[in-house]
Amino acid sequence: MHTIRFLIHLVEHHQVLTYGLIYLGIIFEGEFFLICAGILTHLGALNFYFVLYFVLLGGLSKTIIGYALGSFLYKKFNYNKFFKYIQKRVYSLLPSFKTKPFWSIFISKFIIGANNLVVIFSGYERIDYKKFLKAEISSTIIWAPLMLSLGYFFSYTALRVSHNVWKFLIVVLVLFTIFVIFDKLVSWLYELFEEFYDENS
Repeated sequence: MHTIRFLIHLVEHHQVLTYGLIYLGIIFEGEFFLICAGILTHLGALNFYFVLYFVLLGGLSKTIIGYALGSFLYKKFNYNKFFKYIQKRVYSLLPSFKTKPFWSIFISKFIIGANNLVVIFSGYERIDYKKFLKAEISSTIIWAPLMLSLGYFFSYTALRVSHNVWKFLIVVLVLFTIFVIFDKLVSWLYELFEEFYDENS
């Protein structure tokens, strides 16, 4: 029966691949890979400073590539119905995007599944680049340590339950599911607040 040491040794023997996956994961997804990085750092399988470097590098790469992609899509597909749908989706999630782009971009970092769309849409809507970068960088500085800390908490809690690798991973999965549900609830409450605020302003 494998213990948590098995997972640690597995990661230690494939560190280059793991850091590469963290970098790509931050670009394409974010929360899941960052929490996993926090878990593996807490276990001692990864170096905290290397993890932070690849996380920030991935975040910066996503910011630059996403905005450039959005600008390209605007030039090529400005009147496409699909992008009108995306526009409607972003405005329903973040009603103040047009009037308060900085705070909308900043807040999107903390809503699972929203930031990638908002980054691309910022380029599509030609949001001021300096304002966009400021919002993305400042939110990442808060978001990255927060998600890594969550990974530490998940790892600590799972270890308190069991050192068996499969039981450990099940506990982590349960905690991550609770986190996703909580995040969705908070984002829904934020949408309600934004709608209420717009109606009364």
